[in-house]
Amino acid sequence: MFSQRSLRNKRLNVVVIRRVSVAVLASAVAGLALAGIAAAAVPTDPLVGQEWWRADVRVDTLEPPGPGMPVTLVDTGVDFSHPEFAGRPNLIALDNQEPAPIGGVHGTATASVIGAPENGVGLVGIYPQAVIRTYDASLGDGTQLPASEIAAGINAAASGGRTVINLSLGGADPDPAIDAAIRRAVAGGSLVVAAAGNSGEEGDWLTYPAADPHVFTVGATDENDLPATFTTTSQYVDIAAPGVDIPVADALTNGWDAEDGTSFSAPIVAGAAAWLWTVRPQLDASQVAEILRETARDVAAPGYDTATGYGILDMTAALAAPTPQADSAEPNDTTATATTIATRARPAATTSGRVEQYEDPADVLRIWLPAKRKVTAKVTSGGVSVTLAGVKGTGANFSVSVRNRTKTGHAAFLTVKPGSGVRDVVYSVALSVSK
Repeated sequence: MFSQRSLRNKRLNVVVIRRVSVAVLASAVAGLALAGIAAAAVPTDPLVGQEWWRADVRVDTLEPPGPGMPVTLVDTGVDFSHPEFAGRPNLIALDNQEPAPIGGVHGTATASVIGAPENGVGLVGIYPQAVIRTYDASLGDGTQLPASEIAAGINAAASGGRTVINLSLGGADPDPAIDAAIRRAVAGGSLVVAAAGNSGEEGDWLTYPAADPHVFTVGATDENDLPATFTTTSQYVDIAAPGVDIPVADALTNGWDAEDGTSFSAPIVAGAAAWLWTVRPQLDASQVAEILRETARDVAAPGYDTATGYGILDMTAALAAPTPQADSAEPNDTTATATTIATRARPAATTSGRVEQYEDPADVLRIWLPAKRKVTAKVTSGGVSVTLAGVKGTGANFSVSVRNRTKTGHAAFLTVKPGSGVRDVVYSVALSVSK
């Protein structure tokens, strides 16, 4: 079961990643003002001044786009009657949304971080006009989220085409149904964003699905750009975003609250990803993720670290970033999911891609070995390990050859993995055939 209880209870299989409220902001809404701040640059919703994270991820001076790439929440549902969402366009229910306090509390909060509109009340999300689709995966009490329902939500999200899927939930054990749904979503071109977890003060146990490959994992930082004490650290963390004192819509009070947790870091990144994808629709999901990694603002330990990944989300830098190397069709980590790059009719081919030790551990490519011919793979990279039909090679720039001595041509596999000590590497392969 997924649960809305504290992640401190490791015995739970999976839980929604939400921490206890740290401050109630509803009473301040009426009295807040934005005096002295240029109205043209800053939304006038009264809680914007409390949203310290906007400047931290550098969206406070940017003009967000109109509706575009959708963000799909698989959560506890959204309260459509909350002042942040009443009458809001492009808020779409994919199933029945149960009202608070039965359900909708956590989902309403995460939805507001993504797309609370500029409507003169409360707060403003990172992408105010985002298309938000919500799947309520909770049971009747609003706390239990069965793995089967979460998997169904991911499948429903991906069935509508490319989307950013936000999973502010997690637990100590992977689930086969959820993992399969994530693989289908990634294969369909969607980007899956997950909260890293809140176990940092409770043993720092690994959290799933954040620790699954092909999931974009988000840790939490505080107002000093330090890793939040609660954020789960692991080699699977991609980047970080603010996760302390985050103003959110509160479905229980019909007002607003401030929350801690990676549950709220993840939707900041999910909304940013949808914004980036909306203005640069030619990107694929892997390129969106890579831009967010490459442009993250480095904090904590220099370079990659297991608390903040490559750094804190920087939206201004992401929007200006060059287009990175496209990856081969994902997921293709096994022979069962291999990408075909060469055939009987065209055994010579070229391809390129990217592998990452934890997020994308292997690219398995199906090739063709013609009868009585030698196939050579010329590899150009910063350091990969390649296996061509059982013959291995490694390094930065090298060639691997194999000869089919039989009278029959047959399919074979070329597997590319990061080299020893290499975390993330781009590669290209040119296949040639000779006697």
